[in-house]
Amino acid sequence: MSLPQTIPTGDPAAAALPSGRTSDPTVASLLQDISTIGTDTFRGGYSRPVFSTAETDLRGWFVEQAGRRGLDVHTDQNGIIWAWWDTAARTRKDAVVTGSHLDSVPGGGGYDGPLGVASALIAVDLLKARGLRPRRPLAIAVFPEEEGSRFGVACLGSRLLTGSLDPDKARRLKDPDGNTYADVAAANGQDPRLIGADYATLQQLGVFVELHVEQGRGLADLDQPVAIGSSILGHGRWKLSISGQGNHAGTTLMRDRRDPMVAAAKIMVSIRDTARKYRDARATVGRVQPVPGGTNVIASRVDLWIDARHPDDSVTAALVEAIGLNAQVFAAEEGCTAAMTMESLSPTVHFDGGLRSRLQELLPAAPVLATGAGHDAGVLGPHLPTAMIFVRNPTGISHSPEELVEDWDAEAGALALADSLAGLAGDTRAPR
Repeated sequence: MSLPQTIPTGDPAAAALPSGRTSDPTVASLLQDISTIGTDTFRGGYSRPVFSTAETDLRGWFVEQAGRRGLDVHTDQNGIIWAWWDTAARTRKDAVVTGSHLDSVPGGGGYDGPLGVASALIAVDLLKARGLRPRRPLAIAVFPEEEGSRFGVACLGSRLLTGSLDPDKARRLKDPDGNTYADVAAANGQDPRLIGADYATLQQLGVFVELHVEQGRGLADLDQPVAIGSSILGHGRWKLSISGQGNHAGTTLMRDRRDPMVAAAKIMVSIRDTARKYRDARATVGRVQPVPGGTNVIASRVDLWIDARHPDDSVTAALVEAIGLNAQVFAAEEGCTAAMTMESLSPTVHFDGGLRSRLQELLPAAPVLATGAGHDAGVLGPHLPTAMIFVRNPTGISHSPEELVEDWDAEAGALALADSLAGLAGDTRAPR
């Protein structure tokens, strides 16, 4: 995958750079700086799971970039990096916060997460070039394990911060290799005994605005570079384990088999068919793991992970219940059993109306769009006013190497974020 490197000659975004020169840092140039970190030669795109070398290298890159801008950087007990631009009084109260994440799904694109972080850094450049002295503190936050690709719980950092994830459960989470979150965190310099709700930090935050690549075609179809988020689809993750009888592939007659892989195949087709019965529902099996996984072995167990989403949380619940009941039937047909457990659940989130209206004043040309993707802004939403700014993705494809943001849209997004932060931090009438 190739990331954009320069702003096209004559593009209006060039005029918005801190000194008006294309040699100054841009969103595209920052993304190009990290374009070799975490490349996945097998899947394509990027694989940057939390606590991997790639993710820790990206965290180091952010700390260095924030330090260049004179921001006060520290990492909290939950692994969230905070980079503060304090007011003259250096009080951290009612702060305006932006940011995103740096981890990725396996084989993901280069913009999901890093675009929001790079845009936040460039927004700071733009505001400093304007001579802004914010009345409210400004901060950039980088949240770990947003994708949940290693430990299975999406938005793990923000869930710990807000107290919506039990720290004991978090410490016991295991990655695909059987390593616990506690052990991996400790090996990476984080004290797992200290993770959990951090109400002192939450009380410092006034509003949170997250910029993110749009993970659909809304802006492409509207021919607009940026949009304001209205809501996040309710969604969750469930693990389904189908147990049968492990045996020899060559000596076990077909009529004597209790093969969980066959049951899993039937269940996966039924998941698709069941989701189609509910308007606007989505249900996906994105990961399947046979145990023990040998080519000439009938599996003893198959684990699969289900992602289910719908705007109405009651429909999501009904969909998952139907999936579970069907799984029991198809498993029994093959002489197997099925057990389903919930790993995470996020209800539908409607972003704060007052904050959204303020952003519409600051960005009058931006349409308002909903998203089917989960974000840290959604987890923070019940605790403070949150909002999102989406940047056009001309492919409409995300969680894939084909994810794309054009250079000029990236700079337009940073400019929109800067205008939003200036309006919120410089206006005492901003939503609180």
